[in-house]
Amino acid sequence: MYFINHEQINQRIQFLAALADASKQLEEQWAKGTHDLVWQLAQERVLHLAIETVTDIGSLLIDAFILRDASSYEDIVEIVHGEGAYSESLTETLLQLVKLRKPLVQDYVDWNRQELNPLISKLPAAFEEFAGSVRAFIKSELE
Repeated sequence: MYFINHEQINQRIQFLAALADASKQLEEQWAKGTHDLVWQLAQERVLHLAIETVTDIGSLLIDAFILRDASSYEDIVEIVHGEGAYSESLTETLLQLVKLRKPLVQDYVDWNRQELNPLISKLPAAFEEFAGSVRAFIKSELE
C-alpha cells in the first residue's frame, strides 16, 4: 500500500459540497427561466469541475490502494467501483458524468447550452453518497 493523501482527498470532497450548491443554484435559475450565456457557461464549468474532482479522488484512491493504472476517466470510476468503494447506481451516475468530459473540453462549440443537463439535478445527492462512500472505503481499507 502506498501513501494515502488524506489532505488532498478531504479538500476535494469538501469542494464537492460547493459544486453541489452551485448545481442547486443552476437548477433554480433554469426554473426561473434565467439561463443566459453566463449561467450556461457556469453549468459547463460545474460539470467540468465535477468530473475533474471525482476523477482526482478516484486517482488518489487507485494510487493508495489498488496499484493499477487507469486508461481513461471511465476506467478510474470502474476500477474504484470494482474495489467496492461505491454502489452500482452511483457508478452509473459517475460514468454518465465523466462521459461529458470530451464534449465539454473538446466539442464545446457544439455543446447544447440552452438545456439544463439532467445530471445537474442528480449531482448534489450523488456527491453526498460519493463522499460518504469514499470515507467508508478508506476506513475499511485501513482496518
